[in-house]
Amino acid sequence: MEIVSTNRKARFNYEILEKIEAGISLKGTEVKSVRNKNVSIEESYAQIRNDEVFLYNLHISPYEQGNRDNHDPIRVRKLLLHRHEIKKLVRKVHQKGLSLVPLSIYMRKGIIKVELAVARGKRLIDKREAIKKKTIEREIARIVKK
Repeated sequence: MEIVSTNRKARFNYEILEKIEAGISLKGTEVKSVRNKNVSIEESYAQIRNDEVFLYNLHISPYEQGNRDNHDPIRVRKLLLHRHEIKKLVRKVHQKGLSLVPLSIYMRKGIIKVELAVARGKRLIDKREAIKKKTIEREIARIVKK
């Protein structure tokens, strides 16, 4: 499994409740750009519309050796999931304050996959606690290293 891009902000801004793997519907030049790791997943999010899951604001740079038929960098992309997985996501997302956030894009056996998370937004207090925890762990690591 080769990780192409990760969303580091998602783990900081959201409390991850459940993860799910989904395929992604891409065009030819998009696949080549993803394999070259020309992807930005930072501002992207997923939504369910008409019993289908779509990924918004995923930026895949145009392929350098492409022609005039290159893809639009920020087009809406369909995620490929089984119907029972979509129904399960619909039930969870309709709960108060839950959303779908992509965590990473990776290649497994040459197929490009997206790791989606059902997440709840963290409050400012929770974010401060996470920062404190990280700094304490760094200080302990420095002391142990010496």
